[in-house]
Order: sequence, then structure tokens, then C-alpha cells
Amino acid sequence: MNKQELEAIIPHRNSMLLIDEATKTSETTSVGKKYITGKEWFLDGHFPGNPVVPGVILCEMMAQASSVIIAEVSAASIPYFTGIDKAKFKNKVLPGDTFEIKCELTRNRGIFYFITGKGYVNGKLSAQAEFSFAMVPRESAEKAE
Repeated sequence: MNKQELEAIIPHRNSMLLIDEATKTSETTSVGKKYITGKEWFLDGHFPGNPVVPGVILCEMMAQASSVIIAEVSAASIPYFTGIDKAKFKNKVLPGDTFEIKCELTRNRGIFYFITGKGYVNGKLSAQAEFSFAMVPRESAEKAE
């Protein structure tokens, strides 16, 4: 999926749509990519003269890449982040890098989906985390607003 196709399944838009592409590789797995150009807004102040992609942004990228696993459910629902667990950051992600993401659905309980994500640069693990999402029906989410 390219950015336009991703916009059909997740509510993020510029400047919060943070991945460039994602593909569902099986019923429970997906892969995604973000090409770090050095011009991203989150690098402006993190850190001046020494830009490093923030860990929280890496987590958001992994979560967005995982969305294609649950795309069929998200057609009628909005995925809300409900948790991030066991986040670890092993190596820096820098301008010029391609952040390659691998995600796996580990379980589903009602409207809750649990996914693990790992991000790599040149085959080397950079970040990993466990995510949970609540798939809230669009009608319910719109009424709450």
C-alpha cells in the first residue's frame, strides 16, 4: 500500500502519516517502510546538528505499519492506540536510513488487537515494541466527538 491507500484504512494525514508504504504479507503479518530523508518535522529539534529519529516516532511508525493487518476491521472502525509495552531502542535511525518494519498480530480479544513490531535499518534491529489497539466502530467514535 502506498500513502494514498494507507489513508483509506487509518485516520492519519500529513504530518502524522509517518510511513511511506506497507504490505500485508499473511493473515497475521505485515511489513512497512519509511525512508528517512532528513527533512522530516520531528528531526528539526531532535537534535540540532545531530538528527536522530525519536523513539516515540519509531513506535508510531511501527503501529501504522501494523494497521494493514487489521485493514478489513478498520474499514468499519477507527483504530485507537490503547497501549505500548516493552518498547526498546537498540540503534539510532538517522537521515538517509530506510526504517524497515515487521509486524505480527499476536492475539485478538473482542475489539482489542495485540501486535508486536520490530524496526530494522540495514538488517540490524533498531526498535521493538508491543502494541494494543481498540477498534471502535466509526458510528460510536463519531458520536463521542
